[in-house]
Amino acid sequence: MGIFVRKPRKPRNFTYEPRYYDPKKDDKLRRRMRVKRKSRSKRRNKFTNLLYFGGLLLFALYIYNLLG
Repeated sequence: MGIFVRKPRKPRNFTYEPRYYDPKKDDKLRRRMRVKRKSRSKRRNKFTNLLYFGGLLLFALYIYNLLG
């Protein structure tokens, strides 16, 4: 009976060393992407704030017309 019982196989290790890797270039790219991501979020926030302000203004005018 002990002949047919096997231990589970362990996964093989994988090591990859890229040939043409430039850490300076990678850091520059990451910084550039981070700056782009921040600038996009600022634009969205300004636009979203403008939409909320416009909606609030329209709502206030609607209430003013109902009461006046």
